[in-house]
Amino acid sequence: MSAVLSDQGAFVAWRQARQDAVEAALSEWVSADAPAGLGDAMRYAVLDGGKRLRPLLVLAASEAVAGSAEAAMRAACAVELIHAYSLVHDDMPCMDNDVLRRGKPTVHVRYGEAQALLAGDALQALAFELLVPDDGSVGPAMAAQLCRQMARAAGANGMAGGQAVDLASVGHVLDQPALEAMHRKKTGALLQASVLMGAATGQADRDVLVHLARYGASLGLAFQVVDDVLDVTADSATLGKTAGKDAAADKPTFVSLLGLEAAQAYADSVIDEAHQALDHSGLPDAGILHALADWVGRRAY
Repeated sequence: MSAVLSDQGAFVAWRQARQDAVEAALSEWVSADAPAGLGDAMRYAVLDGGKRLRPLLVLAASEAVAGSAEAAMRAACAVELIHAYSLVHDDMPCMDNDVLRRGKPTVHVRYGEAQALLAGDALQALAFELLVPDDGSVGPAMAAQLCRQMARAAGANGMAGGQAVDLASVGHVLDQPALEAMHRKKTGALLQASVLMGAATGQADRDVLVHLARYGASLGLAFQVVDDVLDVTADSATLGKTAGKDAAADKPTFVSLLGLEAAQAYADSVIDEAHQALDHSGLPDAGILHALADWVGRRAY
């Protein structure tokens, strides 16, 4: 592992610098100029909140394979826009009906349901626009690959499909394989795609991509297990979203299935799998990716 992993200060500095760069790029690319206040709702949905884990995974993977910095930043912002749109729609009354996100009222509470729906739609469209710039900074083949990876992760076999299963599972007991399958789509697919999109901005051989895919899949599952643990151990002010909402909605979770202590132990074991995948990748400097895995496993809001 890289020395960066053992130097927490260096990782925090790297993370802060990349978070600031992503925030600046999002602020530039998500314009307030959309008509009838739509731009304001879009900016409200995506700016000034969140840990930017998905963009950080894109940037870290791109750096690990010496990828294009311009393409990586566009991909990083694109996956964050997809994530933001999904949160806007998931929080609406027809879905999870939540009123708090990232420490502030959800978009439909602030701007109304119709404007929230449109803001989510516009953010999704903008995500793909970012990946096909007309300035030549992202070549056609790379742009097509990035668009395909993101679309697959966000669609029926990824995030949207997982959300459909989640809604259909309310009040039902899922066994562990079924619960994992749901979350590998709902949460894990976009996290894994973030890693692979970063790798797609450079030159990585097939073996490296296989191990990065394993890393991303493990990270995505661990993220959800930790999220389930935090849902019952942290308060709303700490989380920035409504605590205990999964139990209140009678949704199946890793905590309800395994118990709190076993769920945390399972998260640790899946994080270990992510580290092992990186160790087998042959990447000369995967320290930041290792550190991001530890951050997911031990994150505090």
